[in-house]
Amino acid sequence: MSGWAPSERTLQRHFERLALQHGLAGDDGRDGATAPAVFGRFEADRCNELWVGDALHGPHIGGRKTYLFAFLDDRSRAVMAGRFGFHEDTVRLAVALRPALAARGVPGSIYVDNGSSFVDSWLLRACASLGIKLVHSTPGRPQGRGKIERFFRSVREQFLVELTEDRLAQVADLAELNRLFTAWVETVYHPTIHSEIGTAPLRRWREGIPDPLPRPSPAQLREAFLWSEYRTVTKTATVSLHANLYQVDELLVGRKVELVFDPFDLTEIEVRYGGRSFGAAVAFTIGRHSHPKARPEQPATTAAPTGIDYLHLIDTAHTEALQLRINYAALTDQLPGQLDLLTGAPADGAPADGAVGEDGPRDGVSA
Repeated sequence: MSGWAPSERTLQRHFERLALQHGLAGDDGRDGATAPAVFGRFEADRCNELWVGDALHGPHIGGRKTYLFAFLDDRSRAVMAGRFGFHEDTVRLAVALRPALAARGVPGSIYVDNGSSFVDSWLLRACASLGIKLVHSTPGRPQGRGKIERFFRSVREQFLVELTEDRLAQVADLAELNRLFTAWVETVYHPTIHSEIGTAPLRRWREGIPDPLPRPSPAQLREAFLWSEYRTVTKTATVSLHANLYQVDELLVGRKVELVFDPFDLTEIEVRYGGRSFGAAVAFTIGRHSHPKARPEQPATTAAPTGIDYLHLIDTAHTEALQLRINYAALTDQLPGQLDLLTGAPADGAPADGAVGEDGPRDGVSA
């Protein structure tokens, strides 16, 4: 039979209440077990004081799975950033967060979990560069993440549910999926009265931010979204970075320097030490042009078919080449007048000298 059934947690609460009513449980109502910790309802005092970020598994586009990176303002519940990508990695997180900082301003703190993309050293550097406090939730204790989880539930129930198999077949690419998601956020989610705050999320955010809103400059954003790694300069005044070799200032020999770069372009590296810039590193050997983690969003396009049967062409060429080679099997055939090594008879069938042929003896030799 099909129909409604209570959840496991509902049944658990029901039995705990019955046990408490009949005196079967301890003073804490959990059969002597330690009482659960009680957490009050938290809300930031002002907008842009705290952003909460997380990632959600999305639909498949063109046979590839997508992931949604989103950041929510804790006080207003307004969506600060939201973008689908094909990878759940640092690069896709940066693509979602960078335009949000440019448009919505810089938050005081960002609260995220311990996923690999959120604990990457790049995010720590970006937050430190912009003066943002990066906070990670305690493993196994996701308290404080209820608002972003509730938003993801709305995404699943109101947006993803509309992406049926037939509708997904009409979504051409990732850009179109992001356009549809942005349209849903701005048209449905932001203007709708939120049950917890009693007003529309975007209205509350706009009313709670200073006017004009302080935003980071393009130069500050660029600096924040550069990557860096540390290397010790060798005796030959060189450093290596992911199969690439660079020449640096001789004054830095033996010192641990910071290499600052765009992850998609390793041909230009800035060398820093002690908070000072020592200019650009001169590339000696370039083995790769991008960081191993900097995977492009779109894979390399497959070449269009030419209509030529390549395998048939090479098979024909191989067959013709075989016909021009020496036929080793033909070398076992005897030439005319050559003796058969087994019978001693000529290969052309004539009897050898001194041998008896079908017409009788030869050379005066009797049978």
